[in-house]
Order: sequence, then structure tokens, then C-alpha cells
Amino acid sequence: MAAVRLPRPHRDDVWIAVAGLLGGLVLWGFGLTLRPGHDPLVRFESHWAVLVPLVVTAGCELLRRSAPRVGLGIGTLALVADLFTRSSIATVVMFTDLLYAAVLYGPASTARRLPWVTGLLSLAGVLVPYAVWREPDALLIGVLAAGVLFAPASTGLIVRNHREAADAALLRAEQTALLAEMDRVQAVTAERARMARELHDLVANHLSAIAIHSTAALSLEDARTSREALSVIRENSVQGLSEMRRLIGILRDGAEDREPAATPTLDGLGVLVENARANGLDVTLDAVHGSVPAPVELAAYRIVQESLTNALKHAAPGRVTVWLRERDDALEIRVTSPYGGRDAPRAPGSGTGLVGMRERAALLHGTFDAGPEDAPDPADGRLWVVRARLPLTDVAQGETR
Repeated sequence: MAAVRLPRPHRDDVWIAVAGLLGGLVLWGFGLTLRPGHDPLVRFESHWAVLVPLVVTAGCELLRRSAPRVGLGIGTLALVADLFTRSSIATVVMFTDLLYAAVLYGPASTARRLPWVTGLLSLAGVLVPYAVWREPDALLIGVLAAGVLFAPASTGLIVRNHREAADAALLRAEQTALLAEMDRVQAVTAERARMARELHDLVANHLSAIAIHSTAALSLEDARTSREALSVIRENSVQGLSEMRRLIGILRDGAEDREPAATPTLDGLGVLVENARANGLDVTLDAVHGSVPAPVELAAYRIVQESLTNALKHAAPGRVTVWLRERDDALEIRVTSPYGGRDAPRAPGSGTGLVGMRERAALLHGTFDAGPEDAPDPADGRLWVVRARLPLTDVAQGETR
């Protein structure tokens, strides 16, 4: 049979037990007790009898945190035994502490029941003696019972409620801090994604043109063609460097004292198409629109810009068409380019542009789709089609708010 291991007492409980025991021994040494030996309730008149409940109650103090209900149960028996001796005030005081600890450290059920039980016992201690003896002095028994029983139990309940409220407040504070950290991480992630889209849209077009024309200049031996390619390379490198410096200026600390960069608008699609033509694309622009919210305008411009960049890198020779209309409270965009084999130099792609266009449409609660399909005229073969639909109503309401 395995030996029962007693719970290890808390360090503070050891000090409380030692202090209560020493205090009781000092009182016992001076002969200070609550009742004289000839009291009718005293059954053990020996001066040494007081020490037994005193030592047992002091031992129960070692269990006030680790096993509060066990300590209270044994301490109650020790208090009852102490009633039949001359009684020590130290035993009574340590019992009140055991009752307080049972409510404070014990299970929630014990914390709820003990104040009610002790309150009823205190009330009985007031009513029963007065009903039996009909003397006002009998009311002091109820007052004494309330001081020994109800007062420590109710005090323990009050302290427990305050601790639970403090723990709940601390938990809410930790949850709030965790939510704030999650919001911060999400904000940083969203900002990094936005910066990545802007960087890609600002620079990819120019770098793609540089890559394509530099490949042409290296692969062709015609001096005139090489010179034209180098001219295009220089123009795109200068423009790309300018866009890069502008973006770095926005991100750098102290950027608020810099001249803000102009946000691209749909009115700039003409210039965008002309630059695409200068890079060698055969582009047709068909755009009809009114005044649209700034977020939609920027997203539409970037989608068209990225579509032209992809056409420059991947499209087969042929006409590229940019079509844009405002209908049914939405801005619809359609960019088509020849799809198929290509002998001309092309720049490598990573799919980042399609991801960025899809993200821009999703941020405005719009739709985006891109992929090959058959041309209306079979002679034109297959086309690569980019479609986007950007709602105008929700964005306008959000700006009004």
C-alpha cells in the first residue's frame, strides 16, 4: 500500500502556523485562558489540556492554501474540543483564519456556501439562547458566534471577489494587448502588400521594356536598330529611376516635408498608352467614363498599366486593346492582347502582376479575371483577356462617411 503524500505547505502558511503556535504557548505559559477551571462547560480542567487543540489547529494552518477544506474540517473538530477545555484565544484566532482561507483559497462551491452557513449559525446563536434564557446577555453569544464564524467567511468572500475581478481585468487587458498586436501585425502585413504592389506597378513596366530592348540590342547586329533600342532603354531607365526615387521619398522618415507625388488618374491613360507604343506595342485605347472615386481611379490605372506591361513581356505580335466603360454603378475594364507563340524577345514573369491586380480589385469589393479565350474573329486566333469590375457606389459611400 502506497503512503499518502501530504501536500507541501506554502512558506507563508508555515510562518502563520509557527506564529500562532508560539503566541498560544506564550499565553498558556502565563496561564491566560478564556474560561476558569470551574466553568460548567469545562470538562478537562487540566492546564495541559489546552495545548492539544492549540497544536492541532496550528498544524491545520499548514494546510490553509494547499488543502483548505481539510484544514477547516480538522480545525473545526479542534475548536469543538477546545470548548471543553479552558480554551485559548490563539486557537480561536487560528480557527477564524482557517475559515477565511477556506473561502479565499477553496473551491468556488465552498466560497459560496460557507458565508451562508456561518450566517445562519450566527443568527441561530442570537435567537436560540435568547429564546431559552430570555436574558439580554444571551445575545452576546450570537455576537461572539458572528465574530468567529460569519465575519471571517464574509471577509474571505469579499477578498476573493476582488481578486477574481482583478484577474478578469488583467485577462481582458492581456486580450486587448493581444488583439492590438494582431491588428498591428495585420496592418504591417497589409502595408507591406500595398508597398509591394506600388513598387511592382511603378517599376515593372520600365524594367520590362529595358529587358526586352536590351535583349534585342544584343541579338541584332544592325547598328540603327541597336541605337533605337538603346534610346528606349535610356528613356525607361530614367523614368524608372525617377519613379523609384519618388517612392523612396514617400517611405523615408521626414517625407512629410517633401512634395507629394501626384496620384495617377484615368486621364493619364493616354500618356500610358503612348509610352507603351514607344516600347513597341500596337495599342488602341477606347475609354469612356465620368468622374469616379480616387481609389477606383488609381486601381483602374494600375490594372491597365500592369496589363500593358504583361502584353509587352508575353503577348504575340498584334493589336492590344484597352476598353473601359462606366455602367451599372461600376467601372468595367477589359484589356486584350494576342495569345500564342512569340519569336520576339520577352522578359521573364513571376505572376506577381496578376496577384497585385486581383488584390486591387478585391480591396474595392470588385471582381478580376484573366486568361486565354477564343477571339470573336477566328482569324485573330486566341486572345489573352484581362477583365476587372470595380464598384463605384460602396467606395463613394465610404468616402462620404
